[in-house]
Amino acid sequence: MIAAQPAFASPMMGPEFAQAVGAVRPDARVAIWRREGRPVGFLAHHLRSSGLARPIGAPLSDYHALIAAEPFDVRAALAEAGLGALRFRGLVDPLGMLGQATHTAHEAYVIALDDGADAYLEALRAQSAKRFKNYRRLEHKIERELGALSVVAPDNDQAAFEQIIAWKREQLTRTGMHDFLAPDWTSQLMRNLFAARDGDFQGLMITLRIDGRLVAGHFGVRQGAVYHPWIASTDPEMGAYSIGQLFLIKAIAAMPGLGLTTYDLGPGHDHYKAPYALQRRTIAEGTLTAAGPSGWRMRLGEGAWRVAGAGGGALVGRVRRRFETISDVELTLGGRVRGMAVAVASKGRRSGAASEG
Repeated sequence: MIAAQPAFASPMMGPEFAQAVGAVRPDARVAIWRREGRPVGFLAHHLRSSGLARPIGAPLSDYHALIAAEPFDVRAALAEAGLGALRFRGLVDPLGMLGQATHTAHEAYVIALDDGADAYLEALRAQSAKRFKNYRRLEHKIERELGALSVVAPDNDQAAFEQIIAWKREQLTRTGMHDFLAPDWTSQLMRNLFAARDGDFQGLMITLRIDGRLVAGHFGVRQGAVYHPWIASTDPEMGAYSIGQLFLIKAIAAMPGLGLTTYDLGPGHDHYKAPYALQRRTIAEGTLTAAGPSGWRMRLGEGAWRVAGAGGGALVGRVRRRFETISDVELTLGGRVRGMAVAVASKGRRSGAASEG
C-alpha cells in the first residue's frame, strides 16, 4: 500500500518504524481492518487508557497516516477498533479520509533531487543569489580562520553521535523546550537505529567537520532513498559562524553519494528550512473522533479545547501542543508532572526557541 501511494513514502509510515518503536515502548499497537479477510487499512499508534490513539513514535513521527489502498469510513473504523479518537499533528491524507475531523493544515519542507544535486543547488542559487554569496563568504571565512570544511556521510562515529545528542539536549534546555531525548525509550530508539547497518531502514548521521573537528550534524532515519532527520545540532562555540546555514548546502551535495533522492526536513522552524526546500507537502493537525458512543467523551473534550481556543487564540494551541509533547514522551505520571513543572518554570526562555533549528 505504501509503495502504491507516493504520499506515504516516509521512513515513519512503514512497518519497520512501527516495529522499531514497539521494541522500546509497551503501548505500541497496530489496528488492522479487513474486508472479506483481506487487509484494507493499518493504523500504527499508541493506545491511551482513555481510548485516545496517538501516532506511533509521537512526537518523533512528524508524518503519520492511516495506511490504506482505498478510502473508507474512518470514524466507524475507529469505533470498531475500540478507539475513541485519533489525535494527530502531522497527518498525511492522500485518500481524503479526514471527513469531519477538525483540523488545521501546515506546511512541511522537502528537498527532492529530481535532477541531481548540482541542478538543485543551482536552482537554490537562482532563487537567492545574495544568500549564496553569503554562504561563500562564510565558508571562506571559516577556512581562512579555522580550517577546511568537510562532510562525513554517513558518519558512524559513536563519539560524534553522543556529541550530537548532547548538543541537542543542551539546546532544548537553553531554549526552555521539553527534552524529548531524556526518556529511556527515545534514547534507546535513537541508539538502536544508529547501530543498524543492514537493510533499507536504518539510522543515518551526517556531520560537518573543520579539519576533523565536529561542528554540526543531523541524525534521523532513512528508508531507502528517503531521509528524515530528527536532530539538528551545532557546536555552540560556532555560533558566530552560522555553521548551520552551511551544513545543509554540504549535505545536499552529499545526497547522491548516500543514494538519497529526498531529504525531508518536516514541519516547523520555517526560517531555517524554507530557504533550502523547493517542495512543500501539506499535513494536518487535529482530532478525528470515533462514531457513536466511543467518540462521545472525546468530542466533549475537543469542544472544550475549541471554546478555549476561541478566547485564547494561538496561545491555547501552543499550550496544547506543549502538553501533548510532554504526554507523548513521558510514559509515567511522575515524568509528565515534572515535564509540566519545567515547562512553567522555563516559560521565559522559550521566546528564543523559534530562532534555533
